[in-house]
Amino acid sequence: MAKIKICLVLLLLFLGLYGCSPSVRQVPPPLDVVSSVDLKRYMGTWYEIAHYPTSFQKGCMATKATYALLDDGRVDVLNECKRGTPDAEPSRAKGKAKVVDGETNAKLKVTFFWPFYGDYWIIDLGEDYGYAVVGHPSRKYLWILSRAPRMDEALYGRILERLKNEKGYDITKLVRTPQP
Repeated sequence: MAKIKICLVLLLLFLGLYGCSPSVRQVPPPLDVVSSVDLKRYMGTWYEIAHYPTSFQKGCMATKATYALLDDGRVDVLNECKRGTPDAEPSRAKGKAKVVDGETNAKLKVTFFWPFYGDYWIIDLGEDYGYAVVGHPSRKYLWILSRAPRMDEALYGRILERLKNEKGYDITKLVRTPQP
């Protein structure tokens, strides 16, 4: 009887350790950011093309973000969206961002309610700064942004392929953002 109990305990221990292994949980590799961001070129208005659904963006359309570089190196953030209809008054959220990786300028922390900050990592960026992809190290958040309200479908497809194959994102969770 004691041998059976020992075998059961060892079996449960093995199964517990097996269930904790990365291959079983499919933990994605660390999220890479772009090698360099020229903050001055990054400033301006970005239109949201697609995003992972979030509670704070529920019902949003015509979503855009406007960034302005401040004298102290921080970034002024203005997020806007229209809820329900394209004719609605915009909902606005003002915040601040700070660079936390001065080597690349690709990792920022953003706050809309001090003292709470969220990660804002630039994980893909067009050479001409015509598009950007912003993610979170946990892969819980994702935004595809463009300088124009619409993005070329071939470019969008290439971005999706990189997100899936190189960044470890589940692209089936992406929702297109209606833009007027």
